[in-house]
Formats: sequence, structure tokens, C-alpha cells
Amino acid sequence: MVMSKQAVIILLYVLTYLLPLNALANEYDFEIPDIEDKPYHIGGNIEAVYTIYSLNKNSALYSQKFYNRKEGSSVDSYGITLQLEGDYKKDSARLYIKTNTDMTQNYLGWDDETTLYEGVVSFEATPSFTIEAGKKVIKWGKGYAWNPAAFTSRPKDPDDPEASLEGYSIVSLDYIKSLSGPIKTIAFTPVIIPVYNDLNSSFGETNHLNFAGKLYFLTYDTDIDIMFLAGESIDDRFGVDFSRNFTTNFELHGEAAFINNFEKKYIDSNGILHTRQSGAISYLLGIRYLNRYDTTFIFEYYKNGTGFSEEEISGYYNYIQKGYNTYQTTGAENDLKKSLGYTKAYYSDKNFMEQYLYLKITQKEPFNILYFTPSINIIFNAEDKSYSLTPELLYEPISNLDLKFKFSLFHGDFHSEFGEKPYDYKAACFVKYYF
Repeated sequence: MVMSKQAVIILLYVLTYLLPLNALANEYDFEIPDIEDKPYHIGGNIEAVYTIYSLNKNSALYSQKFYNRKEGSSVDSYGITLQLEGDYKKDSARLYIKTNTDMTQNYLGWDDETTLYEGVVSFEATPSFTIEAGKKVIKWGKGYAWNPAAFTSRPKDPDDPEASLEGYSIVSLDYIKSLSGPIKTIAFTPVIIPVYNDLNSSFGETNHLNFAGKLYFLTYDTDIDIMFLAGESIDDRFGVDFSRNFTTNFELHGEAAFINNFEKKYIDSNGILHTRQSGAISYLLGIRYLNRYDTTFIFEYYKNGTGFSEEEISGYYNYIQKGYNTYQTTGAENDLKKSLGYTKAYYSDKNFMEQYLYLKITQKEPFNILYFTPSINIIFNAEDKSYSLTPELLYEPISNLDLKFKFSLFHGDFHSEFGEKPYDYKAACFVKYYF
């Protein structure tokens, strides 16, 4: 395994700078005198993870992924993720930067990549008016696992909804005003999203400017947002969301999105690409409840109007299996490679079918075990009745260190979403240090 120059520099930085500082902090106890707040801040985190996957050799996606390899019953991977962030403030101006470096060793070999997640300059002209320009994560929507109305951001991973995401390069304004009467607060956020070959190219069709906006109200103790996105890069869309705390420990939230003339592309069992155009409505309704035992329940129902039906997905899996049968008989890889291209282009979303249920249960410090938080989440496909089940154990022995174990089990019938995963289960151990 040969590490890149960039990866070596990052690891040397961590070993020679961060770790000795932590050791000294534990060895000596200083009293630091009061000092003025600095105009800048630098921090971040580093995470190491080891993951093992139990292979599901009966699945179509296993055949597609490993058709020319001879693997045992499992594969594993090692990874290090380093995130650095910093900000600098001067009068009414602020610069914020966040980078993400992933270094991974798996069955394909070694890979490392550094990405600028955010790099944005903001200027607060008045307490009510702010302008921002640069690369930024814009968080729209009230859902926990899914956000159908988050038109200006990349989709979450429902298995890890709180993971950091890469932003898009934008220009935005933010105006907020407090009022008297039924509407307590109103805010408006217009956004410009340019899409060119080297700028936001993954957002949609290039060489276009796109315009989005969000109008926010706080009325009768209810947060309400109305959103839109218009332009030539992707289909125009309109959305709305709400969130209300009925009591201090019970919250109801929801969101909906309508996409005009949505163009769905899917393949049949012969590998022929079909296109269907129609309006698509996606919506989500959920609750968050905290009981007197410090147990948190998050439950959501998600209707994915852009998702595939069971029939459409069955054709996709059949085509992969046909390609694999052809490869076994003749050695020809064309159909398998073609299906892999379709997978990357049209079937890469985490949950690509039409209806889902999500439940997460988190228990804080059970049996009075300090700093220990177990949880479990279930993602259930209401169309094909397949599911993933993920228990998680989190231990935080000190304020800047997380130790986590996560186990994900996938189950489903033939040609179901989770039944066709290339893995029966995966188990991962994480060590995360904040500095």
C-alpha cells in the first residue's frame, strides 16, 4: 500500500501536533488567565473506522459488483477521515472553511481524496440582512432521515442522517424581521445556484443559472417554510414544511415537494432505457418524542414520488442477472458493465423506491452507565417489505472522544431492495477525536 504525499502530510500533522498536545493537556493542569476572544477559530475531527461486510452471494448486486473476483465469505475496509474547519471574523464579515479528507483501503486498493465541503464569505449589513457567497451547505426541510424539500443540498444518508455533507457554490441573501401579531417572525432567503463544467456540475445540466428561495414564518408556535427551485439545470419544483412542539417533549414535523414534469428513467429486463415524464409529489410526516426515562423516539413515513415501483426495480435486477448469466456462459462483460453504468446514473440513491417507514430509538445512559448511549434504527420498505436493522453503541469517555460500534442487518425477499444488497450485514467500529 502506497500512501499519497497528501495523506502522509495529514497523518504527520495529526501525530506530531494534535496527539502531543492532548498528552500534555492530560499531564499538566494549567490555569489560563482571561484573554480577549480571538477573531479566528480552527478545529476539526479525525475518525478511524474498520468495517467488515458479510457477502450476499445470491444477490444481483453482488453479481454485478464482484463478477470477475473470487472473494471469500466477507470483505473488509479501513478508513480515516479528517475534517478541518475554521472561521475568521472581522467587523461584520466572516469567512468559514471546512475540508474533508477520506483515506480508504478496501478490496479495490488504496484511495484518498480531499474535498472542500464549505468555503463561504458572509457579510452582515444589518442585524436583519446578511449576504453570503461561496460553497455552503443549505439545510432546508424538517425531516430527520429524508428531506424531499431540500432542493439546494445533497441528499442525506438515512443510515447516518447527521453526517457532514458537501455544499454547493451559491450566492444568497437572508432577510429576517420580527413582527407583532399572529406572525411573530418572517424571513426570506433567495439563492442563486450557477451550474457549469467546473462549478456545481453534479447539480444538473451545465451552463445554466438556477434560482431558489425559502420564505419562513413563525406563527402560532409553528415553524413554516415555503420553498421553490427554478432553472434549466433540473426540473422546477415547489415545497413546503412545518414543525411544531405541542409540548416540550413532543414534536410533529412534515414536508412536501412537487416536481413539475419530472423525468424518470429506468431499464427493463432487456436493458432498454425507458423515460416517463409526469408531475411527482413526495412528502414526509414524522414525530419526535422524549419520555421521562430519557428515551427518544423518532418516527417518519416517507412517500418518494420520484422512486421506482416494484415492477420497475424487478426489471433492473433481472437485467443484471441476465448479464451475469451471459458472463458465466460466454465470458462477455458488456451487459454487466452496461448495467453498472445504469446503476451509477439512475439507481445510486440510498432509498430509491416509493414508500418507507423509519424508526429510531435512543436511550441515554441506561442503567446509570455514564456517557453511554445505545440506539437502534429500522428502515422499512413498505412496498416490498424488506428492511435494514441497525443497532448502535456510543460511548463518550471524555468530551472530545467518541467510541462507536454499529451493526447493520439487511433482510428481504428475492428482488427486494434490502434483499438484493451485496451484503447480508456489515459491522463497523469507529474512533472519533475532536480538536
